Amino acid sequence: MIGYVTLGTNDLQRGAEFYDQLLAELGAKRFMEEDSFIAWAITPTQPSLAITKPFDGNAATVGNGVMVALAVETPAQVDALYAKAIALGAKDEGAAGPRQGSFYAGYFRDLDGNKLNVFCITKN
Repeated sequence: MIGYVTLGTNDLQRGAEFYDQLLAELGAKRFMEEDSFIAWAITPTQPSLAITKPFDGNAATVGNGVMVALAVETPAQVDALYAKAIALGAKDEGAAGPRQGSFYAGYFRDLDGNKLNVFCITKN
């Protein structure tokens, strides 16, 4: 049901370098780009993630309680993507590992402080 998620950034180039490398781990590439906006997707018809400088010209800020979840297929992919994010300078918000029941996830904040997680549903 989600078409895309947009995150604010104060440094588009720095954010682009982070997400180029991080989302490449999922097979996503840039598919839409303007002077103040970049979007990535695996295919243009699937949900995408974008970063943008705020339209109103004010500084981008992090929404309290807002989080973007990136779905993958296996715990190994969760581990790899979480580790990649940390290696790229993301801040740890909860190491990759099992949570409740069949939920396996890792949490981090990107270079602008936006909270993301990568998760999969495992078979018990």
